[in-house]
Amino acid sequence: MTFGEQNSLRQSFRLLDEAFSAGINFFDSAEMYPVPQLAGTQGRSEEYLGRWIRDRKISRDRVILATKVTGPSGQMTWIRGGPNCLDAWNITKAIDNSLLRMQTDYIDLYQIHWPDRYVPMFGQTEYDPIQQFSSISIEEQLYALSRAVDAGKIRYVGLSNETPYGVMKFIQVAERVSGHPRIVSVQNSYSLLCRTFDSGMAECCHHERIGLLAYSPLAMGILSGKYFSPDGGSADARLNLFKGRYSEGESRYNLSNYIIKAATMISHFSSLCYCVNHESAFVLRHPLVASAVFGATKLWQLFEVLNAVKVELTCEIIAEINDIHAKFPNPCP
Repeated sequence: MTFGEQNSLRQSFRLLDEAFSAGINFFDSAEMYPVPQLAGTQGRSEEYLGRWIRDRKISRDRVILATKVTGPSGQMTWIRGGPNCLDAWNITKAIDNSLLRMQTDYIDLYQIHWPDRYVPMFGQTEYDPIQQFSSISIEEQLYALSRAVDAGKIRYVGLSNETPYGVMKFIQVAERVSGHPRIVSVQNSYSLLCRTFDSGMAECCHHERIGLLAYSPLAMGILSGKYFSPDGGSADARLNLFKGRYSEGESRYNLSNYIIKAATMISHFSSLCYCVNHESAFVLRHPLVASAVFGATKLWQLFEVLNAVKVELTCEIIAEINDIHAKFPNPCP
């Protein structure tokens, strides 16, 4: 999501080279990336990813490509007029355009970036029935996705920023209508500052054999502690660089007193137990996590995340983490 905005083509290639050589083979993008979303840069993240595979002559079966169709927003008028909805035409058009940008014949995992219906998300926590509006049926969305599967354009289907209700409805429709693809993954945020997945969604995913693609395991860099230095962090740190320009991120990952207290306690605990990278390690150890989706703009950030794979968390560390969570439950929902 940073390729084409924070990262140039050359920088993106370098990050992808290092990630791939370290064993990472799952790469996630979206048609609206990079962020903050702009008409002039839309689609570059997919383009850079596709160009890297072609330029490096990487066999297509060695990488798992995932991307996402933009849900209704009304703001991104340069993407099919808003988009206004996720009907069959919009989904089909989005798939075709992503295939062109990534210069590939098929997408391994195609995801709905956020629901077509009203759902409290990106920092909102309370459901307001009054805000519900007419939405495209799940039957139509799965029909469009099933046609893409039959055509060989996509292989698997996933959801993102979904709720337990949404996951179960997609499963219900897929089981009722023959030929409709079954959801295999849900990409929701999960970190030491956001463990809402464990309340309701985890049970759905466990029983329905759906993997969690945990995005923002470092809570947009807040858990790295870089924003707590006297100067407030470097100017090119995302929350500083895009201040006032990235409402979806700032609504959830802001530097309120509550979030600062929670993140500071976690950082202080890390220094006491000499357990660097335990934030990412905590996400990776979750039994329902299929993969952690992180964004690195610099090589040292990539290496920090790679090192987290080697970290083993003791029962004492987990107990302390849970104690902090009890004091500050989900400050970045």
